[in-house]
This record gives sequence, C-alpha cells and structure tokens, in this order.
Amino acid sequence: MPDEITLTTLTGPAILAHLETLAALRIKIFRDFPYLYDGTPDYEQTYLKTYATAPGAAVILAQHDNAVIGASTCLPLARETPNIQNPFIEAGWDVAKIFYFGESVLDRAYRNRGVGVAFFAAREAHAKSHAASIATFCAVNRPENHPLRPATYQPLENFWRNRGYEKQPLTCQMTWPDLGETAETAKTLTFWSKPL
Repeated sequence: MPDEITLTTLTGPAILAHLETLAALRIKIFRDFPYLYDGTPDYEQTYLKTYATAPGAAVILAQHDNAVIGASTCLPLARETPNIQNPFIEAGWDVAKIFYFGESVLDRAYRNRGVGVAFFAAREAHAKSHAASIATFCAVNRPENHPLRPATYQPLENFWRNRGYEKQPLTCQMTWPDLGETAETAKTLTFWSKPL
C-alpha cells in the first residue's frame, strides 16, 4: 500500500465524527454492481452508529491527505442481527468465537493499490485482539446474466480465496431497494470464512 494512504482503526465515539462522510461514500460505492443499492444518508448514518456503540466493533478508516477514501467495518458476530447470526447457530458454530466483517468501500481512484488487502489484515488483527478464532463475511448472490452486470465486472472470489477465505454452505437474507426499485426486496448472500 502506498505510504501516502493511511489506515486507522477507530472504535467507540471516535467513529461518530465520520458518519456523514462514511454514509456518502457507502451510498456512492454500493450503487455499483453487484449491490445496486439505492440507500439514503439517514439510513446509512443510523446503520453506522452500530459500530460506534457495539462492544468490540471497529471501523478501519483509509485516508489520503486527510480525506476519507475508504472504510471497512467489523464486529463480534454476537453483536450482529439475528439474520446474520442464525445461519451459524443453526449449523452448530460457536458465535462467541466469530468476528463478522461488514462492508469495505473504497473510492475507485484508489483501487488496486493494496488497500483491500490492508483492510482484511487490519480487521483480522482487530478480531484476534478480541479473542476471535474465525472471521466471516457475506456477499450478495447475483446471476451472471443480470441485466445490470457490467461487461468489465471482476468478481472478488479469487481475491477472497487469496486472503484464505473459503465459501461456506451458509446463506442469509437482507433487504434493500435496488436501483430503480420503489421498495426493498430480499437478497440472498453467501458467507465466506477463515480460521484466524
């Protein structure tokens, strides 16, 4: 990662100062395929406050010249919502030992410079500092022939495998409004995990 890009692990109230900036960045990035997310600033800021209040949670902030260019989130799975926890509970996993990695967003101008790798390393270090033995995240499932899939789209599966993550036979449901939709619709997401 270039020296001019800095990563800082924020916890607790320190996250609150960045809510507006992070909400805007998330909305901008998640409009792209495969998420196609049509979010609002109010919803995003409310969602992000979870990381400021949940014990053990963190936001990894990426900055260049003091400007926020990206962020990545994580928290103990035990602090997540039931739709994220239940697939693990039903499969017999010990939720108390798992850290859930939320989203990573990065301004397009800074991609392919090692920031994504650094996000994973920072979240794994934070998870280990909280005695987690497994890291997990989930990714939305979209068909290959989706009408909004760009011809230049590069799936991230190989990137995740290169970080040591394996696809699991576990899925969850989340709802959000896709671009062009007037209401939220359910999406299926598949989990990936790695022993720490």
